[in-house]
Amino acid sequence: MFSFRKHFVIFVRMNIIARGTIIACVDKYPKAETALLNWYHEFAKASYENFNQLKSIYGNASIVANNRVIFNIKGNDFRLVVSINFKQHAAYTIWFGTHKEYDNIDTATVKFTL
Repeated sequence: MFSFRKHFVIFVRMNIIARGTIIACVDKYPKAETALLNWYHEFAKASYENFNQLKSIYGNASIVANNRVIFNIKGNDFRLVVSINFKQHAAYTIWFGTHKEYDNIDTATVKFTL
């Protein structure tokens, strides 16, 4: 017997909390504008159930403690630290900066600084 429930898939887009943070990052790092906004629009349209699904799209992404994911932005010139709750399809920008600045932070504990 066919069960509608078994075959019904809900597509939930990723909700990026505090979208204004992305704009603040662009204001602080104008050279990252195009690449960061491209990441934002691409990421917001997607749906990821887990890190493995995300990694299949963002091959350079790394996961660290506290469900934080690191993205390379603009050819690795910049790094973006995002906290992701896969079950709720929500993401929160924690930190953004240059690769050099990134080398001086602890991604597992860094606080929002913009």
